[in-house]
Amino acid sequence: MDEKNLKECKYYDKKENSLVECRLCPKNCLIADQKTGNCNTRINIKGKLYSLTYGKPISISVDPIEKKPLFHFHAGEKILSIGTIGCNLHCKFCQNYDISQAKAIDYFDRIKFVGSEEIIDICKEKGLKLIAFTYTEPTIFYEYALDIAKLAKKQGIECVIVSNGFINKEPLQELCKYVSAANIDLKAFSSEFYKKVCNAELSPVLESLKTLKENNVHIEVTNLIIDSKNDNIADIEKIAIWIKENLGKETPLHLSRAFPMYKMQEINATPLSTLQEAFSVCKQHLDNVYIGNV
Repeated sequence: MDEKNLKECKYYDKKENSLVECRLCPKNCLIADQKTGNCNTRINIKGKLYSLTYGKPISISVDPIEKKPLFHFHAGEKILSIGTIGCNLHCKFCQNYDISQAKAIDYFDRIKFVGSEEIIDICKEKGLKLIAFTYTEPTIFYEYALDIAKLAKKQGIECVIVSNGFINKEPLQELCKYVSAANIDLKAFSSEFYKKVCNAELSPVLESLKTLKENNVHIEVTNLIIDSKNDNIADIEKIAIWIKENLGKETPLHLSRAFPMYKMQEINATPLSTLQEAFSVCKQHLDNVYIGNV
């Protein structure tokens, strides 16, 4: 692949023998020449790390902002939603697994290039003042999202991220300068769940939420409740308590219903009774709790 057609990544270190270490997310992948990292979207070419997703959106569409879900940020407005192939997590219950778990290099020549300026032009044509980086994980198309967000801010267009929050602090702090809101998917309040089910860790996600709060980014949190997997009410209550103590009791929490998906075909759709019980418990700690996917 010709690196002239690629965008060099921002956060990585060069190592000996043409190795590079990606510093974008907590996995800190050590990547050999001609190989990609764990997210399958960042490739080492001759000791330089390049993004395979820059300017390569797999989806561009207009949604209600409530679909993100964001209920307390420009409620009732439409938002331009953008996503690319790939993710730095590998959740067994992923609802967008067909694009999140794909390899960007396999689709690179099949996806039309859409530059950051073109995204702003689309917003203007449609009369939109909001952009969401969503569908898959914005972290893995970081450079693309950042360039769009910088241009958007100059045009009075606000950007939001719908993210798993699994990103290192330095790149997140830079992104916070240009992002107005975030919905962070807090998978569970269990390190074991994150390791076994998502191939990730809990603590970096909690740190990302704190970083967003410190940078005055509007935050809403989503917890997808999966039957028999992360539906322990005491653990869900811990999420609400943590949010109250670290983000503020006004922070919206979305309790979302899960359905059989991807590598979790054996599960049942989350019972409404579980969602209702979780709602009642969380409302004891938070002002704004919602049930979704019902």
